[in-house]
Amino acid sequence: MKNGRREKILEIIATRPIETQEELIAALKSSGYIVTQSTASRDIKQLGLIKVLDASGRYRYAKNIPAKETSVPSADHERLLESFKRSAISIRYAMNNVVIKCYSGMAQGACVAFDTLFSDWVIGSLAGEDTIIVITADELSAADLTRKLNDIINV
Repeated sequence: MKNGRREKILEIIATRPIETQEELIAALKSSGYIVTQSTASRDIKQLGLIKVLDASGRYRYAKNIPAKETSVPSADHERLLESFKRSAISIRYAMNNVVIKCYSGMAQGACVAFDTLFSDWVIGSLAGEDTIIVITADELSAADLTRKLNDIINV
């Protein structure tokens, strides 16, 4: 029961904006899950949900994407991050796509660095001369990845 309810919570927050626990409880109820506020709160905590700012400027629950654990050695990790930072100019998303604009001729190298560091976050990526397009599973993932990448290049 608990696992089914938690899967339903993840499905709900992936398909529509849920801003409050009350909205989540109501959505669960309409899906056949009757829960108390304390149960909803516990599920939110144990699922690692956080509130994020969505494209419309509203806060909503989302699955927290932890920093990717990488098997890339630390020195290589830093070198790849630096290469990506030097190449990328801007990062934006639309729907489930992230578009990374790079300096002319640098997108392919930046894409290699991106793929090595962030491949677990995406379905795939493609680089041209000055642009990388990244496809994620959904819009929320694209927004989270865009924030993370912008934090990296704006340091």
